[in-house]
Amino acid sequence: MSVATAGIGQSLVTQACIGARALSEGGHDDFNQGQVSCRVPGAAEFAIKNAMVGFDEVTPAEFVEAQVDATARPHRLAPPELPLHQAIYAARPDVGGIVHSHAPDGLVFGALDEPIVALSHEGALLSGQVSHFTDTSNTVLTIEVADRIAESLGDGVGVFLVNHGSVVVGKSVRHAVVHALMLERACRLQLTALSTRLPFSVSSSSDVDAKRNYIFADLSVKSYWNHLRRSVSRRSPEVQTWTP
Repeated sequence: MSVATAGIGQSLVTQACIGARALSEGGHDDFNQGQVSCRVPGAAEFAIKNAMVGFDEVTPAEFVEAQVDATARPHRLAPPELPLHQAIYAARPDVGGIVHSHAPDGLVFGALDEPIVALSHEGALLSGQVSHFTDTSNTVLTIEVADRIAESLGDGVGVFLVNHGSVVVGKSVRHAVVHALMLERACRLQLTALSTRLPFSVSSSSDVDAKRNYIFADLSVKSYWNHLRRSVSRRSPEVQTWTP
């Protein structure tokens, strides 16, 4: 474990690192850009992937510690978009994990004036839960812009940073990673449906409620996470050495 994240806990940082590798497998790579961060919900400090490594290669030693307090001096390897995570953690004490990425289907879908609909199971979770932030498409370098993104997120699951990427949250880093992968799939499926120019059906409100209560229950998310962990372990055997 890196000295820089000693205060966060090895288990939590390891989960975030496995999550980063899963995001890579799910198409979220963009060189070394994008971030995944984690904390105990409500905590004043968090761990975040450093600025120099990509989702596909990061190890627990390459996460650095950061403070929710945006006036605190950042670690020298903290990513430039650190304010994005600080603002969301400050606004959402319930959030334990954040993913920001430039995944292609989410980026394209976010540029459309379209809401996520319940076309798929993933769409059922995310319908009405993902907003569009259009103030700027630039890199989020200031806490002022980050605060406006947090306001756009509200109590939802995610926000499209239009012409930039997306931000997805969860009550744990495991939830945030699963939600981010689900957003990319929901966008891909809906883009495919829209490309046909034909009408398509969506789940009823009662089915949406049922899906959220069953398919996205904590036990279900745990099973999805365990599948991701096994998949990452098969492709990256070194992951086995990270587990305490």
